Amino acid sequence: MESNKPLYPLRLTGELAPRLSRGLWLVKWLLAIPHFVVLFFLWIAFVVVSVIALFAILFTGRYPRGLFDFNVGVLRWSWRVSFYSYSALGTDAYPPFTLADVADYPARLDVEYPESLSRGLVLVKWWLLALPQYLIVGVFAGGGWAAWAGAGNQWMWSSGGLIGLLVVIAGVVLLFTGGYPKSVFDFVMGMNRWVFRVAAYAALMTDSYPPFRLDMGGEEPPTGVAADAVPTAPVPASTP
Repeated sequence: MESNKPLYPLRLTGELAPRLSRGLWLVKWLLAIPHFVVLFFLWIAFVVVSVIALFAILFTGRYPRGLFDFNVGVLRWSWRVSFYSYSALGTDAYPPFTLADVADYPARLDVEYPESLSRGLVLVKWWLLALPQYLIVGVFAGGGWAAWAGAGNQWMWSSGGLIGLLVVIAGVVLLFTGGYPKSVFDFVMGMNRWVFRVAAYAALMTDSYPPFRLDMGGEEPPTGVAADAVPTAPVPASTP
């Protein structure tokens, strides 16, 4: 059989730490407060930048590169904090305070820069076209996502919905057993990946519509068309 999973412009990965503290997750909300404060203001700036980008795309068909890189940085920072805290609990490594990519941090995010964007879609994709996606990720992320969709900020650290429920369950299992259920982690990663894809689309950073597909696991799924490997018997050499 052949599989075809096109590469989405937003790539999100997370590496589950082999050993996690049993009880640290109970106080991560306190440890992450400095990040929450910074992200509060960064997401206000994110909204302002997105509005400016809307008019830039409308008149030029391009997303100004400096504004694009800033918004990617906000998404990247948010994902690191989410992965550390209550959207995944995947690492005990404290997130760095930077918009830049950090190659050795276990949670990474990047968005491919679009050379051009549709001028017409920019007027409807963030509210009308994305509406079905909002309904789905609202289940995943809960009320926090609804706040982002309505006001444009604060949703990343409001871990609720199915993601929050499963992460709490994983935290309780971790507390009593010292292990994080891998199947839960893979499922949580798939939902987070879906949420961030929708965030990038709603923020006008791509014209590629988020797929209705739960790509689970810490790594992005394989891309391209590839046939399943089927072992074949060697062909015997002909004899004269």
